[in-house]
Amino acid sequence: IVYGLGRTSVREIQEQHVDREINFTPMLRDRVGQHLYGERWATRIKQFILENGWQTRPIHIISANPHSVVNCLYAPAALAEATSWDNLFDLAYKLSQPAQQELRQQVADYAKTHGLHELEDPGGTNLLVQLIDTARLEARHLSKELAHDPKLIKSAQPLLLVMDYAFGEQAFETMDELLKPFEGDNAFTLHVASISIMGKAGILTGDKGDLMIPTSHIFEGTADNYPLDNDFTKADFEGHGIDVYEGAMITVLGTSLQNKDILAYFKNSSWKAVGLEMEGAHYQKAIQSHAKIRGSVQPDIKIRYAYYASDNPLLTGATLASGSLGTLGVKPTYLITMKCLEKILGKSPETRQSNPA
Repeated sequence: IVYGLGRTSVREIQEQHVDREINFTPMLRDRVGQHLYGERWATRIKQFILENGWQTRPIHIISANPHSVVNCLYAPAALAEATSWDNLFDLAYKLSQPAQQELRQQVADYAKTHGLHELEDPGGTNLLVQLIDTARLEARHLSKELAHDPKLIKSAQPLLLVMDYAFGEQAFETMDELLKPFEGDNAFTLHVASISIMGKAGILTGDKGDLMIPTSHIFEGTADNYPLDNDFTKADFEGHGIDVYEGAMITVLGTSLQNKDILAYFKNSSWKAVGLEMEGAHYQKAIQSHAKIRGSVQPDIKIRYAYYASDNPLLTGATLASGSLGTLGVKPTYLITMKCLEKILGKSPETRQSNPA
């Protein structure tokens, strides 16, 4: 390709003196790592981190929805005098109701005065990013249900980088660009301490609302398989009235491209897959390349994956066509979020509490 382009350029200059425009196919751009939107998105985040002097802080990346982390950290303090609740799950149910816009606004306003910064992205990825400065988080006001170590929060001051759900191959582009060192006059490498991926997925072994803990990602249609050392285990989520399944997850190209025969094969064969989603292999591909080859993050970085089931494509009446999860998804979403935050904020014997089921 390069020789052909060069030869054509020389001939055109010598013979025709004409201008020329070269366009590359999206597939070629992807293969050579040209991520136009992801690069702009990641650069803006790193510039914001640099402007606030956070570049030496331990950073914990969380791929999640834009509400559960904020609600777990800030809602109990923000709403202490505004409403009542039995536990964090009950509070999450209340905040999920359409009629509770005023309560949600109170949480948002409180969060923004206690370390929450939101970065919208109008540049192409459309992925909202929340940066939470735990140095401004008042640990004494955190819920007792959220096991944490106040001394660790005060000394380490971890920075939480919560990014909205990526879609398919967008997961590789955004994570790959985010983990690259920041270039320029003030070049630096992010001190990424952990990466947590949570979300919803199709389940093959259970029902809606159940949890899946991946042990590997199988990229459907390719020979790419990504075993991983998941810092989450089945035991982390047991005892909360939700069924938990641990095993391989299939990363598919699209939910509408699946059929029961192929999915049953992945479930019942030696693959022993427990579910399917669309981003896991893409995320792990980026993480693995930076951790094991490029050296942008530590090779022993903590990696966490957990999904809750939005549907079961093998079970009649539980497919995506049967409708949304509704409030059934609140408890598994917040259980994963709470366990993720406990891992980050340092669960200690003195602060360990029993989360109510």
